[in-house]
Amino acid sequence: MNIQRFLLFLLVTLMFTACGKRAHEECVVIPDTGGMRVDFEFVNLEDEIAAISSKEELVAFFTEHPAMRDYLFNRRSYPDDSVFINTLYHRFTHPSFDTLLLETRRIFGDLSDLKAQFAEAFTNIKYYYPDFQPPRVETAITGIETDLVVSDTLIMVGLDYYLGKDGAYRPQLYQYLLTRYEPEDIVPSCLLLYGISDRFNKTTVEDRTVLADMIAYGKSFYFAKHMLPCIPDSTLIWYSRKEIEGARRFEHLIWARLIEDQVLYSTSHIVNQRYLGERPKTLEVGEECPGRIAQWVGWQIVRKYMQTHPDVTLPQLMEMADAQKLFNESRYKPTG
Repeated sequence: MNIQRFLLFLLVTLMFTACGKRAHEECVVIPDTGGMRVDFEFVNLEDEIAAISSKEELVAFFTEHPAMRDYLFNRRSYPDDSVFINTLYHRFTHPSFDTLLLETRRIFGDLSDLKAQFAEAFTNIKYYYPDFQPPRVETAITGIETDLVVSDTLIMVGLDYYLGKDGAYRPQLYQYLLTRYEPEDIVPSCLLLYGISDRFNKTTVEDRTVLADMIAYGKSFYFAKHMLPCIPDSTLIWYSRKEIEGARRFEHLIWARLIEDQVLYSTSHIVNQRYLGERPKTLEVGEECPGRIAQWVGWQIVRKYMQTHPDVTLPQLMEMADAQKLFNESRYKPTG
């Protein structure tokens, strides 16, 4: 590392460390959905699961809910049906499962807040995409086995995965990953999965550059933010407020590091993982720089593009598959 690169690394590290102010969170444009009503099925199955008292009842439950059996409870990971049913029956009838149900009720209450946030998100999607048909939403407790399963027609939520820092039970994950498993993370996570899917987000498969992935992630964040217009950026990207404030304040230094390290047009899987992959920190930028920092930069590029192209609609943005064209036309070049 030459002296210039070392000084840049040190400066970014010190600046992230010094950031402690609460980030200023702004709402984006809130669509006028006053006359719209989106009906969707919101089905709570946690009580039904906890009430199962025989293997026959368990088989009947899974026969009625095959998608939950196969995906939320991962039927294919078991060698056969007998092992699967015996394992799940033992789990559901263990006294600790009742305790887990009570804890889930304590954290989530009657689930009216969760349903309301899904309703807001689906209504806003319908505003931008009039042909959108909302999926059925099912909630359950799994014994902290699976968090989410999301498809066009069905969303399944393992509520016990999202008890959060105030809950008595948590998934066995690294601390930096646990930040995305608070109760308020459920609907944003679903929207991010929608936003990154090719149903909404068009990309060029042949473009394997880091920049292409940055723009794809950026569009996903932009999409999700507009479906929940007042959600904090920190909730969407799973950064602390300190990390968000640091990224905003020193965006120009982060960008300088990406340019200096020739990250944008790299097709290396290793480089991609360093800047876009799941890590507690992006050490190549600074010791306190949060992980996945290039995803955040991609979001800022997309924001800049939309600021400079006010006539482009959200659906038109999501249809833009050419990442290089979007980047060029964004004229993104942060300065200190």
